Amino acid sequence: MSKILIRGAKVLGGAPQDVLIDGETIEAVGTGLSAEGAEVVEADGKVLLPGLVDLHTHLREPGREDSETVLTGTQAAASGGFTAVFAMANTYPVADTAGVVEQVYRLGKEHGYCDVQPIGAVTVGLDGRKLAELGAMHESAAGVTVFSDDGKCVHDAVIMRRALEYVKAFGGVVAQHAQEPRLTEGAQMNEGIVSAELGLGGWPAVAEESIIARDVLLAEHVGSRVHVCHLSTAGSVEIVRWAKSRGIDVTAEVTPHHLLLTDELVRSYNPVYKVNPPLRTERDVMALREALADGTIDIVATDHAPHPHEDKDCEWAAAAMGMVGLETALSVVQHTMVETGLLDWAGVADRMSAAPARIGQLTGHGRPVAAGEPANLTLVDSAYRGEVDPAGFASRSRNTPYEGRELPGRVTHTFLRGRATVVDGKLA
Repeated sequence: MSKILIRGAKVLGGAPQDVLIDGETIEAVGTGLSAEGAEVVEADGKVLLPGLVDLHTHLREPGREDSETVLTGTQAAASGGFTAVFAMANTYPVADTAGVVEQVYRLGKEHGYCDVQPIGAVTVGLDGRKLAELGAMHESAAGVTVFSDDGKCVHDAVIMRRALEYVKAFGGVVAQHAQEPRLTEGAQMNEGIVSAELGLGGWPAVAEESIIARDVLLAEHVGSRVHVCHLSTAGSVEIVRWAKSRGIDVTAEVTPHHLLLTDELVRSYNPVYKVNPPLRTERDVMALREALADGTIDIVATDHAPHPHEDKDCEWAAAAMGMVGLETALSVVQHTMVETGLLDWAGVADRMSAAPARIGQLTGHGRPVAAGEPANLTLVDSAYRGEVDPAGFASRSRNTPYEGRELPGRVTHTFLRGRATVVDGKLA
């Protein structure tokens, strides 16, 4: 592989520096660097970050290739600055065996736009009754370390305890979709003033908070690791903050859409705003931003949930839940966290690269931008402003809540182990 010289980039938002890539590795970081024959990328003061890592992506393959495939999903990821994604298990068939997780893992390797690390199901078929082949998935070629029934809650406390005990043996983590099913029967949106006025079934905050409270106590009892998927309420923040103060091994994620959007948008009855967990109140949004800033919430994860047109272009009650997010995540974080002064770019690198890689035990990603490190990098034009146009998405689906909305920042280049997957904002 030839050498690449990135000239004048603001590494983690700092002073402009040059970064020299040789093969798969960063050879040098400094000023005035040169290399004979190197391909030069003029960064012009753009922000250089370690390649982003998403701990919560739905790639849909196998089984729902009408929504997304490993190829289109990883192309969307690269376009958004990601060099690694964790693929959720709610495929068809469910990723509850070594065979299925190895299939997804190998598809990621073949396509080469970003690394794909499968997440294994906690229970067989996501039905919450019997533990899946956790050990076999961990020992497979995919080396699964994160397990989740995302899309469904592991609602049985005994099953959750057994899962936590099982993964403790090899240092794995259970990522819980916190949703008490009995409290959310018929729920369509956040329970509150707006749901009452619209006459839509309410989704109470306590349905999330009660499961998180139970699970952090179970994790403490077992001495295991639990991760909270797509945390969405101010009350959930307080429970996680309390658990961390006790030394419980809990981590948590927030989605970009829960950092920006509120349940007021549901007044439009546009199903693009229908998501699980639902959009919450302005108070919740502000609490989530503060919690991400102070480290109570560890990471940003997209919960990229692609759906075909017919599953979203219908009446609200019949519409599928979920939003695509890989290609807009960094822009939303810049808008909600950087431009508000809550995080600097080094903080973004931690929450969107280093911390998710650490939680998922993914080596080679989330590393510092320094000599000797893998050349997994993302170059961002932070001064860019533009309207979101889903027609230009690499994702197979277009169910974005940001269509026509002006957002800042644009990924111009993504490098996976020194190989450009995105150049000048276009897939390589």
